[in-house]
Amino acid sequence: MDLPALLAWLVDEAGASPGPDRFLAELGGRLLADGLPLAGGALTLAVPHPIIARRTWLWRAETGAVIEALGFAGGPLSQAGRDWLAGLGPVQEDTAGPAPDGPVLGWAGTRPFGSAEAGRLRQAARFAAAPLATLAARAALAALLEAYLGRRSAARVQAGAVRRGSGETIRAALLFADLRGFTALSEATEPATVIAALDAWFDRIAGAVHAFGGEVLKFIGDGVLAIFPVTGVPAEACEAALRAVVAARAGMAHLDAVRQAQGLPPLPFGAALHLGEILWGNIGAADRLDFTAIGPAVNLVSRLEGLCRPLGRSVLISGAVAAETTAPLVPLGEHMLRGIAAPCAVFTLPDA
Repeated sequence: MDLPALLAWLVDEAGASPGPDRFLAELGGRLLADGLPLAGGALTLAVPHPIIARRTWLWRAETGAVIEALGFAGGPLSQAGRDWLAGLGPVQEDTAGPAPDGPVLGWAGTRPFGSAEAGRLRQAARFAAAPLATLAARAALAALLEAYLGRRSAARVQAGAVRRGSGETIRAALLFADLRGFTALSEATEPATVIAALDAWFDRIAGAVHAFGGEVLKFIGDGVLAIFPVTGVPAEACEAALRAVVAARAGMAHLDAVRQAQGLPPLPFGAALHLGEILWGNIGAADRLDFTAIGPAVNLVSRLEGLCRPLGRSVLISGAVAAETTAPLVPLGEHMLRGIAAPCAVFTLPDA
């Protein structure tokens, strides 16, 4: 069958687009070149994610730029695409495929669409169903991997780093933190309340890590291991890790105030920072892998956090991090860490 160029592109090439944003921009550009009076376009996909229900890409014909809007789970039904398009001109929306919750393509016109033009947009949505199914599956996989592995680790797995033993040595600032006395609290508390407390704690610590460019590698019981990879000078990663700890402490102070008003006990925690090299990659059994970090630096930051209670401090910082930061720190001397041969110079924050 001899198809028009636009439909042939949708059938033969569009499924290989790098992502939904590029697909939308390319499709909009081709429709515009075919004479359709477009001011902008929108593409909405549902994604399986703990907090994000829908992702919407918005394309402006005048500039070719694409931006993204997120619809969150539990929130109102997302109309980001329709609302944005309505500000540009008359709107036509079509579902790409038979499923009622399938991808939605919307377009805004510089004037009302004629019946023939509306028919061409409906035909484009019909032929877009197959490539969008491919892109939606790819986006869903990326969303699931990011939710369980973190963005950087997920990207590496998607790029093919799935063989056991594969990995790379990277330098990073490491953050290890865990709650104090949580075992005793969990034994005397209903499971649902324990889970709610853990979720609230992880929201604060992980939110702070992500806000400053870090990545949570692992939730270990009530503990968190996160990294801030060194991509420029080490001081940048160390400063980011310090800012994340300060933000996490502020978040937990607010949470403790809320818990106190509810008659619940506070959630004290300890945190440690260190700078070193880690092996980041796949470790595990032949058919069950974990994408994580190992190495002496990981052991040291974990042991350092264990000193928080004996030293009466909520934050401890290794000499390696202290040497890279200009933040005012309080020296606590050198301390032997269990399983670590050399003593570690230890510092803390002035108010920790």
